Amino acid sequence: MLTAEQILASQKATIETLFGLTSKAFEGVEKLVELNLTASKAALAEAADTTQAVLGVKDAQELLALQASLFQPLAEKTAAYSRHLYDIASGTGAEFGKAMEAQTAEAQKKLLAVVDNAAKNAPAGSETAVAVFKSAVAAGNNALESVQKAVKQASDVAEANFNAVASQAVNAARTTTSAKKR
Repeated sequence: MLTAEQILASQKATIETLFGLTSKAFEGVEKLVELNLTASKAALAEAADTTQAVLGVKDAQELLALQASLFQPLAEKTAAYSRHLYDIASGTGAEFGKAMEAQTAEAQKKLLAVVDNAAKNAPAGSETAVAVFKSAVAAGNNALESVQKAVKQASDVAEANFNAVASQAVNAARTTTSAKKR
């Protein structure tokens, strides 16, 4: 059985974890707000520069050249913004994942301690039932570890795909810009 001290310690650890995760969530939001402010300031400055450039255009040929010169940097900036956004989201998600893994490991350890304690106090002849229960707990732990590994692999594949798509978009913009300049 769990003592009052063990229950209090468990509750305290849970609250500390909750506050830690809340802090990480706010850090993520803070980074997102900072990214959006930076992007907004840059977009406003670029809009002013582009407006000045458009007002200085003398003919259609110069307007087409200006348009072509603006397209590639826009694609690159959009890809960079998306990359920063993804990094913030994945970083915050990784922090949550680490916390959940730690909590799961701690819960597993406590469960095994309770099982061991119960096994010590179990009546004679119940060794088989205790062994079966421990085996089931071990199987559950193995299944959980397999799921965690699969999620990590899926996350890695998703990140690789994101990077490939972003790279292709920037390359396509470069190709289009080069073709328009000719």
